[in-house]
Amino acid sequence: MNILILQGSPRANGNTAWMAEEFKNAAEAAGHQVTLVNVAKKKIAGCLACEYCHTKGNGTCIQKDDMQELYPLMAEAEALVLAAPIYYFTLCAQIQAPIQRMYCVNAPAKVKKIALLMSSYSPNVYDGAIAEVRDICNYWQVENLGFVSAKIDEQKTDAILSKIQELVNKF
Repeated sequence: MNILILQGSPRANGNTAWMAEEFKNAAEAAGHQVTLVNVAKKKIAGCLACEYCHTKGNGTCIQKDDMQELYPLMAEAEALVLAAPIYYFTLCAQIQAPIQRMYCVNAPAKVKKIALLMSSYSPNVYDGAIAEVRDICNYWQVENLGFVSAKIDEQKTDAILSKIQELVNKF
């Protein structure tokens, strides 16, 4: 399976980046083709709501930024993994931007499965992100494979590695 991981943490060696890398390693070991993109290091603007994509653009966004690198990856992905630090109850802005910019194509044509990796320094802050991903799955009509979350005392542990492996096994 062709899996695309969008990793949204600006911390290169942070907890979310670690989870994304461990997922990548486990998925590759299971025989999947995996592309990991750190969208936090990309320049991706928010949607302008200009409707160019649905009028003159024929599904193409008028903005020419780093999202142009992601559109072909999204078009070929069979599964999408969102890896997001949770700062304040929902997906971080770095993950929001590419998701919102998918508006021009409505939904990635080949994506059939989505999973979520989240980390936070606080417990009980994941409900907003979980609900958003659930709603994306419903809208795109794809399978929601679930999530792995890691609060401060769980991060970079064998227990989280085990949960990541369990999630990889669903692909």
